Amino acid sequence: MQYRTLGKTGLKVSAVGMGTWQLAGQPWGWDAPDEAESLRALHRFVELGGNFIDTAWVYGRVDEPSDLAGAHCSEELIGKFIKEAKNRDQVIIASKIPGQNRKWPARQGVPISEVFPKGYIEKMVDSSLQSLGIETLDLMQFHVWQDDFVKEDDWKTEITNITQKGKVKHWGLSINDYQPTNCLKTLNTGLISTVQMIFNIFHQKPTEKLLPYAKKNNIGLIARVPRDEGGLTGKLTANSVFADEMRSSYFSQERLREFLPRIKALEQLLGDEVENLAELALRYILAFDEISTVIPGTRKVKYVDANLAVADAPKLSAELMQELKKHAWERNFYVDRDPALAKDAYLEK
Repeated sequence: MQYRTLGKTGLKVSAVGMGTWQLAGQPWGWDAPDEAESLRALHRFVELGGNFIDTAWVYGRVDEPSDLAGAHCSEELIGKFIKEAKNRDQVIIASKIPGQNRKWPARQGVPISEVFPKGYIEKMVDSSLQSLGIETLDLMQFHVWQDDFVKEDDWKTEITNITQKGKVKHWGLSINDYQPTNCLKTLNTGLISTVQMIFNIFHQKPTEKLLPYAKKNNIGLIARVPRDEGGLTGKLTANSVFADEMRSSYFSQERLREFLPRIKALEQLLGDEVENLAELALRYILAFDEISTVIPGTRKVKYVDANLAVADAPKLSAELMQELKKHAWERNFYVDRDPALAKDAYLEK
């Protein structure tokens, strides 16, 4: 297993981590997972050398209530795993605090007082610690963000106090979809150690400004959605049908007609260097030294095996990386979830 440093946290994280949105409960728009299999997948992940597990307060919840009642399904299953494995010191846990208004992405012009009001951050930290059954989080991330939040000071004071109490070691941002620079002013405060962002073969925008900034300022980068919700797995066909609401929308028949020619073009690059598209998707991201870890969503043992096999693969050749630049495809297929969002307002130009 290859390990990389998570920016200025100094933590050594597995190059391939584990995303847990679909791990337990009833993830929004997805079919309910087999939690026994999810638990086996967690054990297998650590057995193979994986040590970075990314979760969130809302993962596995159906209704995303505004109060703190109810189970935090992903966090609780991870907590069960930690107790069974008895290896808390070997596993790095990262979670996320949702905005109090439960809006994804963070809306433009909405003040931080409506998203992360005074006192709310610590309540959510305490709630996650209880669900995980641990005393300290290695990394807590804000689940949404707008760079304008940097103008306010309450959140800065609160996270500093929480850290001093020993509840959280390091803080990060999970930034809005397809907005890789909507965080740079905040990073300049020095209070934030990591950024989690969408990064994949189709969405290459982070390479322009965020990756150079992170390299210069020692910011840990966590790459999410590495296979574009399954678009970069090599499994899509013109007849693909999904049982879950989320992918049925994301891969509508109209969008499949957009995806398939692009996938076919990428498959022309497969051969001796890379065997399949799923492998190519992860190795593209890991070719960038600025990336600390990539977190494909995983809930089955067979996918843990396949994902972690990539961690020790050699870097892609310069020739192949140059070819992959030609396959950038910037668009936002998430905004359709909320008709109030303007598509062009939530896609960084």
